[in-house]
Amino acid sequence: MTRIAVLQMTAGVDPRANAATIEHAVAEAKAGGARMLFTPEMSGMLDRDRTRAARSISSEAEDRVLERVREAAAREGLWVALGSLALDNGDGSWANRSLVIDPQGEIAARYDKMHMFDVDLDGGESWRESRTYRAGDEVVTVNTPVGRLGLTVCYDLRFPALFEALGRARCDVIAVPAAFTVPTGEAHWHVLQRARAIEASAYVVAAAQVGAHEDGRSTYGHSLVVDPWGEVVLDMGGEKPGLGFADIDPERIAQVRRQVPSLANRREIAN
Repeated sequence: MTRIAVLQMTAGVDPRANAATIEHAVAEAKAGGARMLFTPEMSGMLDRDRTRAARSISSEAEDRVLERVREAAAREGLWVALGSLALDNGDGSWANRSLVIDPQGEIAARYDKMHMFDVDLDGGESWRESRTYRAGDEVVTVNTPVGRLGLTVCYDLRFPALFEALGRARCDVIAVPAAFTVPTGEAHWHVLQRARAIEASAYVVAAAQVGAHEDGRSTYGHSLVVDPWGEVVLDMGGEKPGLGFADIDPERIAQVRRQVPSLANRREIAN
């Protein structure tokens, strides 16, 4: 068994305040016996005003939130799956980047969100991530205390080909940090997370943003840990931020893969 911690946040527009929240969570996770902490998408800043947000976005090398989280990870000797940060690519575009930080504070893996959330919802919300963010194009896995960890971000959840690739890579855990809208969360969040866990015969760890944010948006919350059988072992609800704990059991992964060997039985399908 490997104990993990999951941070549910209501991130605001001030990166310094968000960094302090994550630093506190790193210390609390360590004190609670966790070996790894998972945080949501846009842990460093959640701000739909892109003119204002641009004043706080920097390159990876200069990002103060990342620097503080790396320092906290090294101080506590804890792995951190930093759900994502908005980072400047240096070419006029931004990256929605997930980073895995080891207990020495070094960056063990980077993943740029592949699928951009470009949508008009019936309730009037409109999102165009592709206007600002440059999509990634690499599938990323990394060895961690929870086993082989596959990286995704939020809207990636809706694209099974990425999860099939992570399944082929024999990921033990897949991270799905998110800032899901309330309407889409109510309709699809739980069923998609459970389906992805079942398809990959892997745990899914989905740290999420929750509640009413400073920039005017509301997010669904319900940070989840789902086991390879599709059973929800942690649901943090949709009301408030906080820290939750769960155990990753490698024997559970092996048991499910013996019972339903879909990874071994998978065949290539010609177009």
